[in-house]
Amino acid sequence: MSFPSSPVIAQAAAAQPAGGGMSMIIMMVVLFGLMYFMMIRPQMKRQKEHRALISGLAKGDEVVTNGGIAGRVEEVGETFITVEIAANVKVKVQKGSVQQVLPKGSLKSV
Repeated sequence: MSFPSSPVIAQAAAAQPAGGGMSMIIMMVVLFGLMYFMMIRPQMKRQKEHRALISGLAKGDEVVTNGGIAGRVEEVGETFITVEIAANVKVKVQKGSVQQVLPKGSLKSV
């Protein structure tokens, strides 16, 4: 059995349209631009806000950690803070685990 090879070779050697590489580069640049404005930029903004929140922590602030522990800041260190979660119950957590600072008076029982 013999297969005709000339039509197969002719189909494989089809000419590509001119400027195909340039349109691909433009499409990749547009895609990267969309990813930047939809994903990267908002994440950088959230990180900046979180760094500002952590650097502004002071004694007496009422905070909630990522683990859901709510309490009043008793001591602020370089990388750790001490949070009083109940009367005479204090825990030491990393500064980065603070998720939010509550308005004053939110925690009445501490």
